Amino acid sequence: MTIRTFTALASAARTTSGTVDLDAVPSEYQELSVYLDVTATSGTSPSMTVTYQSSPDGVTFFDNTAGAAITAVGKQLIKVPSTIGGYGRLSYAISGTTPSFTFSAVAEYKRS
Repeated sequence: MTIRTFTALASAARTTSGTVDLDAVPSEYQELSVYLDVTATSGTSPSMTVTYQSSPDGVTFFDNTAGAAITAVGKQLIKVPSTIGGYGRLSYAISGTTPSFTFSAVAEYKRS
């Protein structure tokens, strides 16, 4: 098994929704795991949902696999099935009143 691991998002405080490109997904990779590490939250009713989005062309992205809503410090693993697409990105939706999430995301591609 071959594994390619890289930091998709370095740990930082984020207060608004956003996306981060994971670039072209090499065709030989069949699985993707995204490791989220939330080390701080603040605000009133803060919530964040991270979604892996895939694209056949790198222009139009579609929701593929979403994690559960995050409302507190903790860790979450998002396992993307074999339909990881030709291009990928992470989308994070942050909501609440003056929300802030300090978090990082590490991506790990796997192939047999």
